[in-house]
Amino acid sequence: MATRCQFENSNDVGVFCKLTNAYCIVALGGAENFYSVFEAELADHIPVIKSSVAGTRLVGRVTVGNKNGLLLPSTCSDQELMHIRNSLPDEVVVQRIDERLSALGNCIACNDYCALIHPDIDRETEEIVADVLGVEVFRQTVASNVLVGSYCSLSNQGGLVHPKTSIEDLDELSSLLQIPLVAGTVNRGSDVIAAGLVVNDWAAFCGLDTTSTELSVIESVFKLRDAHPTNIVQDMRASLIDAMA
Repeated sequence: MATRCQFENSNDVGVFCKLTNAYCIVALGGAENFYSVFEAELADHIPVIKSSVAGTRLVGRVTVGNKNGLLLPSTCSDQELMHIRNSLPDEVVVQRIDERLSALGNCIACNDYCALIHPDIDRETEEIVADVLGVEVFRQTVASNVLVGSYCSLSNQGGLVHPKTSIEDLDELSSLLQIPLVAGTVNRGSDVIAAGLVVNDWAAFCGLDTTSTELSVIESVFKLRDAHPTNIVQDMRASLIDAMA
């Protein structure tokens, strides 16, 4: 199910929120109804945490994470780090990372298995991403944009990328990530996908301006129409049993 919402009159919900299959972090100080939209959809399954990161509310753009871990910029305070660490499930590894390109959410796009990273990111950071998030890492661009984290949104089911991505690029990225990808927009034509959309395997939240056409593209590529956490858990269980049989 994809839901439209706004953060204090801004349609850039992906700037103020980080959503994964294991937790959701929402910026402090937003109107209570923004927080309650997430809570209503997610609270039965994963923790929804209010926090700032590095004293800002731009939690979606400065952090990167998946169900295995969460990476925070070096500017994140000890207090914020402890609050986030205490609020997240025990199996999620939280680590601060000393990286020149500190808006990690703009430079890294990931799901639970693969990550696309900015071509100029440090080798050390690349290793930490692979280690903490438990993913395979690829240095890539999306439609010739180096800010891969801003111009695509990924889940384990599929991905939405910059509308000007060529067919060749789409094929290459799709085979790297092993998920179906679609070029599209959010918020009535915005190409900054990750700023207007947050998504996990069973829920998506996008800006209030998103058209019904964009919404149907989002729901079909991320396979959200009949997705429930229980279905996903059952699929995992079934594949686990198949693997063990």
